[in-house]
Amino acid sequence: MIRTLTALALAATVLTGCGGERPAPAPKQQADLPRVTGVLSTKNAKTLFGAENRGSPQKAASYGSYSKGCLAGAVQLPETGPTWQAMRLSRNRNWGHPELIDFVQDLSRKAAAQPGWNGLYVGDISQPRGGPMTSGHASHQVGLDADIWMRPADDLHLSRDTRENISSISMRRSSGAFTNNNWTRAHHEILKAAAQDPRVARIFVFPGAKVQMCNDEKGDRAWLRKIRPWWGHHYHFHVRLACPKGARGCVNQTPPPAGDGCADAQAWVNNILNPPPPDPNAPKPKPKRELTMGDLPAQCASVLAAR
Repeated sequence: MIRTLTALALAATVLTGCGGERPAPAPKQQADLPRVTGVLSTKNAKTLFGAENRGSPQKAASYGSYSKGCLAGAVQLPETGPTWQAMRLSRNRNWGHPELIDFVQDLSRKAAAQPGWNGLYVGDISQPRGGPMTSGHASHQVGLDADIWMRPADDLHLSRDTRENISSISMRRSSGAFTNNNWTRAHHEILKAAAQDPRVARIFVFPGAKVQMCNDEKGDRAWLRKIRPWWGHHYHFHVRLACPKGARGCVNQTPPPAGDGCADAQAWVNNILNPPPPDPNAPKPKPKRELTMGDLPAQCASVLAAR
C-alpha cells in the first residue's frame, strides 16, 4: 500500500511539473488527451478510485469524458436537505462537481412545488474522486451525471437503513413502450424543468416516457431535444450536465441531433413492439475489458495522489 501511494505521489509530482495543475485547453476528442504512463498505467482504475472515501483537496475540475475520466475537488451532496435525500448512502456515491450539486439542489426545489412531491430522492452521482465505479455504471466518472429516482419524494425523513432498502418505482409498461399508471404530469414537469436548465446537456429516460412527453407537451418543445430515449431508466432518469464553462480537460459528448427527437423516440417504441429480425451477420459483441489508469487522462494520477 505504501509502495502504491509513493508511486501515486511521484506521478502527481511529475504531472505537476508537466502542467498537471494547468492543463491545456480541452481537446475535441477524448483520444487526444495525455494519458497516465509508467507502472501506474497498468493498474485497475476502478480498484484505485473505489478505495477513495473522500474528495481530493484540489480545485474542482472534471477530467476526461463521462465514461473515461475522474473528478478533482468533488463536493458531497448532504445526505438530507430541505428538499432532497441522498439514497443508498453505503455506496458513498453522493459526490459531484459543484455545478452538479447546485443543479440537484435547484431541481429539488422545483420538484417540491409539484403535487405529491416534497423534493427528490437522489441516486448515484459519482465516487469521491470520480473514476470508474466498482459496480453499476460505465459513466458517472467526472461528477457531471446524476440519477434521480422516479419515486415521488413524499417523505424526507427516511432513516439511513430505510434508504438502503426502499426501492424506486417503475414507470414503464410493455417493456418500456409506454408509461404505466405511476407516471404523472409531475414527472413531465420535473423532467421539463431539468431539460430547460442551460447547464444540462441531455437526460436519459426510457423510450415510452419520451413519447408520452412528446404527446403531452403543447407549449415550447425545444427542451424535448435534451430528453433522450435509452434502455432501462424507468426507475430513475439520468441527468448529464455539459462541461462547466471554461473547463479545461473536460470532454463534452456530441450534442443531440437537431429537432425535438420525438420521431426517433417513436422509432424506439416501434422496435419494442415489433422487434426487427436479428441480423445473422452481426458480429458477436466483444467483452469489455476493465479500464486501467492508462486509459484515463494524465491528471487522474494527481487526483488519486492528492492528500
